Amino acid sequence: MAIKAAPGVSPVRPEPGAPAVKKPVWSHLYVQVITAIVLGGLIGHFWPAFGESLKPLGDAFIKLVKMIIAPVIFLTVATGIAHLRDLKDVGRVAGKAFAYFLTFSTLALIVGLVVANVVRPGAGMNVDPATLDPSAVAQYSEAAHDQTITGFLMHIIPDTIVGAFAEGAILQVLFFSILFGISLAVIGDRARPVLSVLESASDAFFKLVHILMKAAPIGAFGAFAFTIGRYGIESIVSLAALVGTFYLTSLIFVLGVLGAVAAANGFSILKLIRYLKEELLLVLGTSSSEAALPSLIEKMERAGARKSVVGLVVPTGYSFNLDGTNIYMTLAALFIAQACGIDLSLTEQLLLLAVAMLSSKGAAGVTGAGFITLAATLAVVPSVPVAGMALILGVDRFMSECRALTNFIGNAVATLVVARWDKALDVEAMHAALNGEPASLAAPMIEADED
Repeated sequence: MAIKAAPGVSPVRPEPGAPAVKKPVWSHLYVQVITAIVLGGLIGHFWPAFGESLKPLGDAFIKLVKMIIAPVIFLTVATGIAHLRDLKDVGRVAGKAFAYFLTFSTLALIVGLVVANVVRPGAGMNVDPATLDPSAVAQYSEAAHDQTITGFLMHIIPDTIVGAFAEGAILQVLFFSILFGISLAVIGDRARPVLSVLESASDAFFKLVHILMKAAPIGAFGAFAFTIGRYGIESIVSLAALVGTFYLTSLIFVLGVLGAVAAANGFSILKLIRYLKEELLLVLGTSSSEAALPSLIEKMERAGARKSVVGLVVPTGYSFNLDGTNIYMTLAALFIAQACGIDLSLTEQLLLLAVAMLSSKGAAGVTGAGFITLAATLAVVPSVPVAGMALILGVDRFMSECRALTNFIGNAVATLVVARWDKALDVEAMHAALNGEPASLAAPMIEADED
């Protein structure tokens, strides 16, 4: 058996006790992103019109990142699976990943439901459903009607291979990547020339990720200036109970539920958050977890998770493991019911939970998925008026940031946990990465090739 180091990573480790070279504080990406977010917020608050005009900066950065998401997923998944000699490994990893997704997606829905019943953020608003304007949320309702489970499953299969990459459809690219990786694994030694080319291309694309990340502060600056300029901090005040409850619930879920899972699997959720601070700040600034997807793949490999596991868990998690979105759905639905004076029975709440579990998969990967998913859920639960979504439309943008952050952390935890379950996690490398040791000490887990 030949042991092969992950591409682009030197197997040589520095001598113990060697002095680390400290970079100036301002050169760290997370410091630059924090500064950009603060400046963007100030401009959006004091010069809202100018803040709104900066939207193209954020949009341009997100487009830059989305430009490389499809090839990064393809290269990571295809090369990871190609290194496997037993194709049962692919099914085993996928099975464990989906078992994790189903369990914690359900837990997130339950947590949102319980907190909404305890805190009751919408109680006392006494809104008459007849006064609500359904046209305000019509576009989301129409989009929700198009997201059936059958339609979603059929959409996973691309019309053409090129079309999947051209449209940037994550699940379609993932579907093709898995099939292509399996083909390479089945061919065996004859596929080595192709695999060598793909690995070299992978190195080039991850170097491109590093280059594009240098523009992250500009993107965060423009996106946050637009958010504050367009919606204003004042809009939160009227619905402070809902926004505050959602952020607190997400915090409880991350530190409590995911923290317990992390501890049970040998790592600290706080250290993981610190390890991903640059990506989390980028997600906060852009309100998009996709902006940090390529970096998450790279950092999970660096933290010791095998490439084949990372390639399967991270992209599928972006569609099927949406903890923040699930918390939002049950919490927001009960908020609307409470605000309209509608008392949902336990049976109706359980129906709401079941529908939300299905609809969250049907709207996966759709722009504005959180709001669209909520519309799809309420359309099936007639007790709560879909028009009630107009009540939270003004603050949804502020809650989308929390949804994205929670989703992102949830997928990072899922990757390490599934890798550990599958004995595909280099624990030493994980602790080195989470403790902030030099990058060469936190090298990706080596892949084993059969001779």
